[in-house]
Amino acid sequence: MAGIYIHIPFCKQACYYCDFHFSTSLSRKEEMMLALVKELQLRTSECTNESIETIYFGGGTPSLLTIDEIKLLIDTIYKNYKVVNEPEITLEANPDDLSKEQIQGLAMTPINRLSIGIQSFYDSDLKLMNRAHNAGEARRSLAEATRHFDNISIDLIYGIPEATDEQWLANIETALSFNIVHISSYALTVEPKTALENFIKKGIIKNVDDEQAQRQFYLLMDKLTANDYVHYELSNFGKKGFFSKNNSAYWQGKSYLGIGPSAHSFDGEKRSWNIRSNAKYIKMLTNNELPGTYEVLTKTDRYNEAVMTGLRTMWGVSLNEIERLYGSRYKKYLLQQAEGYIQQDLLYIDNNKLLTTKEGKFLSDGISSDLFKLNL
Repeated sequence: MAGIYIHIPFCKQACYYCDFHFSTSLSRKEEMMLALVKELQLRTSECTNESIETIYFGGGTPSLLTIDEIKLLIDTIYKNYKVVNEPEITLEANPDDLSKEQIQGLAMTPINRLSIGIQSFYDSDLKLMNRAHNAGEARRSLAEATRHFDNISIDLIYGIPEATDEQWLANIETALSFNIVHISSYALTVEPKTALENFIKKGIIKNVDDEQAQRQFYLLMDKLTANDYVHYELSNFGKKGFFSKNNSAYWQGKSYLGIGPSAHSFDGEKRSWNIRSNAKYIKMLTNNELPGTYEVLTKTDRYNEAVMTGLRTMWGVSLNEIERLYGSRYKKYLLQQAEGYIQQDLLYIDNNKLLTTKEGKFLSDGISSDLFKLNL
């Protein structure tokens, strides 16, 4: 078992671009905590012979939990699962929750990695996205967090309407000034049925510009690699020794257990997902019922996932592994589909691994979909 992911489905307010599952009402937080504990207890049989290497609090906004609530969930895991010595334990946090007292409290828990949702150091960007914090809080939270945690990751968003390349570079420079060891960066994406999509349709907010996003992605790549960050996954840059163990496990196809409403799990052969409703989730766990649905992945499904995740990483897609796990027909198909992209200098083969070139990285998701096998 690579790790346990715990989805905390609460936020202070809704970011305009977000389509994750959450509630802005905290009225049932206490019930939710009991349900999370119950699910952890009920699912121990899924990893009886495996050790937990990572624990990840995601959401939602996990930093809305109290120190005692965080300790309760971690203690429950230690009581019911085999945990390795010194696991990576990450808490996602928003800057407005990270007061000096809260950071000091977190530093006294087993949490040893913070992932802070900065997104931007410009108030204009934060207002456009309806973030709960401001630029001053972003800087203050980092100034304090770096005093207590060595392993900190921050999120930054590029391709924001009206945000110039100069502002984007200034965002990166500000992040570098705090000596952050890990940066995750994503293009602003217009997800269906979000407030952002609605505002764009009404002309309240300009639509995202794909060319701007691509240009800013390459600016990010150049700036961070020049400052000794390793671009180990499409959206992730880390100093050596500070790659996210939790996320790396996903990309390398390791197993993980997802706890909480809407959380996903994977055991190598089947994928499951929990119900996307706080009320129904709580009700089912109160009745000792597991809230998940699952599907068994076909060989073709597993091949497609291996291609998609592999092309996003610096490790690429191992042709030897494709042949070993799926057979020579899959390897032959992959090479046939990849040939056109190799000719365009978007893919290349090195040490029997299929990888994206610098120009191909931004397009990797689209490229991988063309390498998928639809029927066999």
